[in-house]
Amino acid sequence: MTTETTLATVDDLRRVKDSYEAYLSKYKYQALVCGGTGCVAAHSAAVGEALKQAVARHGLEDQVAIIQRGCMGTCAVGPVVYVLPDETYYSELTPDKIEEIVVSHFIDGDPVEKYAFFDSVQGKRALNIKTVPFFRDQLRVALRNCGLIDVETVDAYIAHDGYTAIAKALKLGPAATVDEIKRSGLRGRGGAGFPTGVKWEACLKSEGSQKYIVCNADEGDPGAFMDRSILEGDPHTVIEGMMIAGYAIGANQGYVYLRAEYPIAVRRLEQAIAQARAAGLLGQPLFGSDFSFDLEIRIGAGAFVCGEETALLNSIEGLRGEPRQKPPFPFQSGLFGCPTIINNVETLANVAPIILRGADWYAGIGTETSKGTKVFALAGDVVNTGIVEVPMGTAMGDLLFNIGGGIPDGKSLKSVQAGGPSGGCITKEFLNTPVDYESIVRLGAIMGSGGLVVMDEDTCMVDTARYFMDFIQDESCGKCVPCRIGTKRLLEILTRITHGEGQEGDIELMQELCFYIQQTAMCGLGQSAPNPVLSTITYFREEYEEHIRERHCRAGVCSNLLLSPCQNACPVAINIPGYLALLSEGRFSEAYELIRRENPLAAVCGTICTHPCERKCRRLQTDESLAICSLKRFVADRAFAEGAVAVNEGVSPKTGRSVGIVGAGPSGLTCAHYLARLGHEVVIYDRAPIPGGVLAYGIPEYRLPNEVLMREVKLIEAEGVQIRLNTEIGRDITIGQLRQAHQAIYVAAGAQSSNRMGIEGEHLPGVVHGLEFLRQVNLGQGTYPGKRVVVVGGGSTAFDAARAAVRLGAEKVTIVYRREVADMPADETEIREAMEEGVQILPLVAPLRVLGKERAEGLECARMELKGFDKAGRRQVRQVTGESFRIDFDMLIPAVGQSPDRSLLGGEVTDGIFTGGDFARGADIAITAIADGKKAASQIDLYLGGKGVLNKGAEVDYPAPSDAGDIEPHKRFPIEVLSPQDRVSSFDEVVTGYHKLDAIAESRRCLRCDRR
Repeated sequence: MTTETTLATVDDLRRVKDSYEAYLSKYKYQALVCGGTGCVAAHSAAVGEALKQAVARHGLEDQVAIIQRGCMGTCAVGPVVYVLPDETYYSELTPDKIEEIVVSHFIDGDPVEKYAFFDSVQGKRALNIKTVPFFRDQLRVALRNCGLIDVETVDAYIAHDGYTAIAKALKLGPAATVDEIKRSGLRGRGGAGFPTGVKWEACLKSEGSQKYIVCNADEGDPGAFMDRSILEGDPHTVIEGMMIAGYAIGANQGYVYLRAEYPIAVRRLEQAIAQARAAGLLGQPLFGSDFSFDLEIRIGAGAFVCGEETALLNSIEGLRGEPRQKPPFPFQSGLFGCPTIINNVETLANVAPIILRGADWYAGIGTETSKGTKVFALAGDVVNTGIVEVPMGTAMGDLLFNIGGGIPDGKSLKSVQAGGPSGGCITKEFLNTPVDYESIVRLGAIMGSGGLVVMDEDTCMVDTARYFMDFIQDESCGKCVPCRIGTKRLLEILTRITHGEGQEGDIELMQELCFYIQQTAMCGLGQSAPNPVLSTITYFREEYEEHIRERHCRAGVCSNLLLSPCQNACPVAINIPGYLALLSEGRFSEAYELIRRENPLAAVCGTICTHPCERKCRRLQTDESLAICSLKRFVADRAFAEGAVAVNEGVSPKTGRSVGIVGAGPSGLTCAHYLARLGHEVVIYDRAPIPGGVLAYGIPEYRLPNEVLMREVKLIEAEGVQIRLNTEIGRDITIGQLRQAHQAIYVAAGAQSSNRMGIEGEHLPGVVHGLEFLRQVNLGQGTYPGKRVVVVGGGSTAFDAARAAVRLGAEKVTIVYRREVADMPADETEIREAMEEGVQILPLVAPLRVLGKERAEGLECARMELKGFDKAGRRQVRQVTGESFRIDFDMLIPAVGQSPDRSLLGGEVTDGIFTGGDFARGADIAITAIADGKKAASQIDLYLGGKGVLNKGAEVDYPAPSDAGDIEPHKRFPIEVLSPQDRVSSFDEVVTGYHKLDAIAESRRCLRCDRR
C-alpha cells in the first residue's frame, strides 16, 4: 500500500505510520523476498513468483504478506527470503524448495531448518538470525531499514519514522541542525573522512542565493557496493538526508549522481522520488514551512574519476569528467559556480537517525576520533561476502572472522585491500587493528568508501598490485602527466615482473616513481594511486624479490613463472603433471625417475608429506584435488617392485673434494645424494643407531614403515655416500676434526630437543616428552604407557604419540590443545584417523601444572577462550577466569614442539660450514628439509669450485598434454585404508595404497595444467 494523499503535517506522518502498521498486523507472517542485485542475479524473481503461487494455491493470501525488500548483506547465499516474526532467514533458495517451506512453516508452523542460513562460525544452520554472529554483531544505522522494509512504498519508510527527522530539523533551524551534525562527529563516508558538520557549516556561511546538495553515488571501486545496497534497499533515507542537508545549508535543489551500472538502484530511486513528490515531500513547501526541496538524478557513464568531487561536478554540468584545481573548494564555488555540498550515499543515510535520536547518541558509538558506524563491502576470499555495518573501532579480525565467517576452504588470510584501488593492504599481523580512519592510515591504507577485498594464501601480491594499477591507469582521466604517464610506467614494470622479466632495481625504481606521483598529481585519486604498490612492497617485498631473482611466484598465479600450480607449490618443484602422465600410461619406473630428479626420498614423501601441492590443484574447482601424494608412493612401490631403479646413471666424475654432513635426516640425505652425483666424496655422521633422523625414530611404523625409508636410504648409499652411525658430534668427533677431514661441512642435525611446557611438576617421573616417547617406541625400547594417557599438543608428534599409545594398549588417550581443533597444525587426515581410533580431543584447554609428589598422577588444566589475534593471524587464547579441572593419567606426553641444539657448532658458523633443515629453521616438515638439502648441495658445490648446477640424472621424456576436451566431474578414486578396528591392534601401515587400475584412473583426472 502507498498513501495517495499529500502529507501536509507531522500528524499526517503518524497517520500513515499507524495505517501501515495496522495493514501488516493483519498477516500472520511476512515473507520478505530479497530484491537486491545479488539475489536478482541469482533468480530471486523466480523464487518470489513461486512463493506467490504457493501461497495462493494454499489459500494463505490473508495470512502471508509477500514483500519486496532490499539486501540484508548476505550476497553470497542468495536468493534469500526472510520470514517475520520468526526471524527465520532462508538462503540459497530455488523455486522447488518453496512448496516445502510454505507447507511446513506457514501451515504447520515448523520452520525448515535445512534451508536456513548456514553459520560457518558455529558450523550449523540457524533458525533465528539473532544467534548468528553475522547479524548479531552488527550495529546498523545507515543500513537500519535495508532488508526490513518494503522498497516499493513510501509508507514502509514512514512506518519506520521516515521523514520525521526533517520535521524535527525544521523546528531546530539551520544553524542548530548543522550544530547537531557537528556534535555527532559524523565524518564523510566517501573516503577522506572530513567532518560533515564542518563542511556544512562552511557552506551555510558561504555567500550565494543559490546553493546545491549533491549525492555522490558514483561507486567505482572494485569490490565496493555499499551505496548500491542502500539505494536499492532504502532510497528514502538518502532523500531525507539530502532534504535535511539542503535545509541546513540553504539549498533547495539536489542532484544524485548515480552510475549507470546500477539499474535497480536507479529505478528504485526514481520510484522513491516520484512517491515523495506525490506525497508533497518534494517540490513544495514542507510541513507548513517556507522550505521546499527537489531532487534530480544524473546518470554517470561509469568513469572512476567522476567519484572525485570536482570531476563529478563537471560531469553534472555536461563537461568532461576531469578534476578541477582546488581552491576554490566546492562549498565556495561548486556546481554551476554556486556553493555546493557533496556527500556520499552512506553519509546521507546517517543524517536522519542522527537528527532523530540526537548527536550524543551517535557520538557514543565508535572511537574518540571516529564516531558512529561504518558500512563495509566484504568481497573476495571470505565466507560471508556482502554488506555489513559495525561500530567504528571494531577490530579488523572480528569483522573478518566473526561477522565475515573467516576464509573459505580452510585457507589462511594473506591480506585485505582496504580503500579500493587507491587504498593499501592490511596483513594478518594487524588483525587487532581497530577499523577507524587514523588506525587504517597508519598501516599505509585508507578507509575509502568501505570496500574490503579479502585475499587468501593463493593470492600473488605482485599480481594484485599489477591488477589495481591496471585499473587505475585505465581509469586515469589523463589531465595531469604524473597520473597519466606515471601510472603507465608503474604498470609496465609490474607487468614485466609478473612475466618473469623483472630486473634488479625495479623495486627501488617503482618506489621513486610512487613518490613523485604522490607529490605532483593533481587530484586525490592520482595522489593515492601508488598506494597499492607501496603497501605491497612494504609488507610483501620478499614476493617481489622472489619474482625478480628466483623467477618464482609462491602463490602460483603468474603463469609465466611456473609449469603448473601443483609443481609450483611443491618445495622441491617435482614435475607433477609429468609423472602423472607417465603413470597414466603404466610407465611406473620412468615416473619414479622423474620424481627422483627433484626428490631422492620420493617414497617417503609419498607416505608422510603434507602435500601442499594438492591444495593448489585446479581440480579442486571441479570436484576434488588429485591424490598426488598417494600416487607418488604408488609409483615408488611399483618401480621398486620392477627392480628398474637407476642409481649411478650419469654420475659426474670424482672431484677429489670431500663433504661431511652432520645428520642423516631428510635434509642431510638429500644434500648427500646431490653432492655424490656431482662427484664429491660424502660422509654422513649421525648419533642414532639407524639412518633417517626423525623419519626413522619420530614417525611410527603405521605411518612410515622402516622398510620404505631404508630402501631409499640404500639407494643413496649405493651412490657412494658413507653413513657413520652412533657417531655424536662433541662426543665421538669434534667439529674441528670434521673441518680437517672435509673441505665443507653441512650441519643438518634436525630439531631433536623437545620443548618444555614450562609448568610446575614437568620433571616428575611419568612425564615423557613426545619425541623421546616415539624414539623409544620406534627403537623397540618403549614400555606400556598405562591405561590412561594424556598428550599435550596439536602437531603431528602429538598425534603420533597418541595413536602409538593406543596401539600399545592404552584404554583412554586424551589430547589437550589450547586452541580449537581447526587450528591444530597436524594434517586433518591425522586428526580424523586419530578420532576414529578412539583418541579424545579436548580443545581450548591448557595445562597449568603437573600434579603428584613422587610420580606424576594428574594434570590441572584451564579452560581457554579465543580473544584477539596474534601476529600469525591466529586467534589468541586467554584463560577463562576461575575455571580449572583435573585429568588423571598414567603417562603424560607433552608434545609442544622441538628445537635444534645449536651448541654442537661450538660458536658461530664459519667459512665452509653450511646449515639447513630443521637445524637452521626450527622444527618443520620433511619436504622443506629436503628442499633445504637441495639448496645446500648447490651452494656447497659452488663453494668447492663447481657451477652449483645439480646433477639430477638423465632427462625423462613424458607425454605431452593433449586437447583437454570436456572435463567430467569425478571425485578421487578410492585408496585402500585399514579399518579403525584393525589399526589399533598393530603398527601395520594404515594406508595400504592404490590398486593399479584405480591409480591409473586417478592419474587421468589430471587437468594437465602444464598445457601451453
